[in-house]
Amino acid sequence: MTDRQIPFARLAFAAGCAATILAGAAVAQDMQGFAPLPDAPEINEVRAALGEMLFFDTRLSGDTANSCATCHDPARGWGDGAAMSTGYTGVEYFRNAPGLFNVADRNYLMWDGRLDGADLGTLVRDMLTESHTMHMDSRLAQERLKQVPEYMAMFEEAYGAEPYGGRIYGAIAEYIKTIRTENAPFDAYLRGDAAALSESAARGMELFAGEAGCAACHGGAMLSDGGLHATGAPDHPELQENADRQITMLRHFATMGTPNYMNLREDVGQYVVTKDDADIGKFVTPSLWDVGQTAPYMHSGVFPTLAEVVAFYDAGNDAIAPLGLSEAQEADLVAFLESLTGDAPEIPDPDLPDYALRVVGEN
Repeated sequence: MTDRQIPFARLAFAAGCAATILAGAAVAQDMQGFAPLPDAPEINEVRAALGEMLFFDTRLSGDTANSCATCHDPARGWGDGAAMSTGYTGVEYFRNAPGLFNVADRNYLMWDGRLDGADLGTLVRDMLTESHTMHMDSRLAQERLKQVPEYMAMFEEAYGAEPYGGRIYGAIAEYIKTIRTENAPFDAYLRGDAAALSESAARGMELFAGEAGCAACHGGAMLSDGGLHATGAPDHPELQENADRQITMLRHFATMGTPNYMNLREDVGQYVVTKDDADIGKFVTPSLWDVGQTAPYMHSGVFPTLAEVVAFYDAGNDAIAPLGLSEAQEADLVAFLESLTGDAPEIPDPDLPDYALRVVGEN
């Protein structure tokens, strides 16, 4: 495959995408296509409490500089607020760090859909051990945690055993299951509070489900169809200007066995997983719950505001038809999107325990 083939693959997908959107819009208009948030998953509270400590502990990165919360900060909508993230020892990444709201209910994890949403432990493992994120050797992680008496006690309570790679991943996975949308006006509306939406947001809801066709991909309880689509969302311009980000992207392509990857200079999305030309430029449909907290937007973080996202879809491109909305309609859509956002989390960094040398014979 060559660079020249990429636009043609997108064009070939455009007709199918347009048909899907139109059909989905009709369904959404008939049934509104919405549902309240799913019930909270069952949580092992003891393991989640351990996982919360580990989520904020920089000793789980190779150089002890980053924690999970570095790129998934509660104060930034469980993202990092940057267009594209920065990883281990300043490695410049090539995609946006997504927020973690309601992550336990997602079909796919990662923008290219390479991980099953039911396997949060593998997600945690990859983020801890990948060289461009936290670059942690699991054997080193477990030995560090064994030197902390409080962690030894917490692992014993949670697992009846000492720190080990799989238990570390499982505890953090249990914690991130607790990250959920709280008190979003639209969720209250769906549960029967007709006054929860402003007049502008209510008009935006009707546009979202009807004329604008947004609910074709952003319906259901997760405000996402759980699939992957090519919408023509552009890469961030910095990807073409920053050699470090190109290097990280090409390293990812090489790791995934992407054919002819050295001739690629744009993010080809799900293609790296399937190696099918039809999947070039496809990315996971994100859930829109708490979207007001998770800027900037798209896989590349290319749009800083919700107004810019709405304007992008209104304008259309090779993959999606223009919407032809008025300025007032665009404003109503933004008002509706803001109603999907709940309370900002107030989670202080936990007080983390210190190392204490282990006594010989008590290993």
